[in-house]
Amino acid sequence: MTLHVEMVTVDCAEPEPLAQWWAQVLGGTVNAVMPGEFIVVELPDGPKLGFQHVEEPTPGKNRVHLDFHAADMEAEVARLVGLGASETERHNFGDEFSWVVLADPVGNAFCIAGQ
Repeated sequence: MTLHVEMVTVDCAEPEPLAQWWAQVLGGTVNAVMPGEFIVVELPDGPKLGFQHVEEPTPGKNRVHLDFHAADMEAEVARLVGLGASETERHNFGDEFSWVVLADPVGNAFCIAGQ
């Protein structure tokens, strides 16, 4: 199994202006995947930047996290749990896109996405 860094995601109260700022700074393109909720900045090189609407920071949760993509999401989640990660949540946008939130052995959140 191989993980690929897909995106670095930032929790923030107002994702659109922050995404616009980073797009300007880095020469990226803004993609409002879910306007007001989740905005992606696609960069010429490197992983994407995601800006996710969160009213209040969750105590104990990191505000920036890594998003990975795996061809076989379920197998990769099982492998990572076997290596000491813990699964904390599952989400989806309809049937087309889903992801699993995990925590590393010291509690840092990260996501694995799949089709």
